[in-house]
Amino acid sequence: MITKEMNFKIIALLQEWDPFKIGEEEYESEIEDVLQAVYDHHHPTDLAKRIQAIYQFSYNQWIPLQDCTKISYKLLAVKMEAYV
Repeated sequence: MITKEMNFKIIALLQEWDPFKIGEEEYESEIEDVLQAVYDHHHPTDLAKRIQAIYQFSYNQWIPLQDCTKISYKLLAVKMEAYV
């Protein structure tokens, strides 16, 4: 899988996630930040903490780390698939 395809898959997963149930089109800047974080982090817990921080900064609302961990596993699976 090439990087462009990986990015599209990651973006689709994040849009579908919609943690605050405000509509999948509402997270453009957060999705960009999380996409970069996927490249920067290799461990699900580290990525989950970064995801939590990104969304908390933008929306001043806390997402349980467990929810962020679930999406981080999915995102890292896409990343690993891209490099196989």
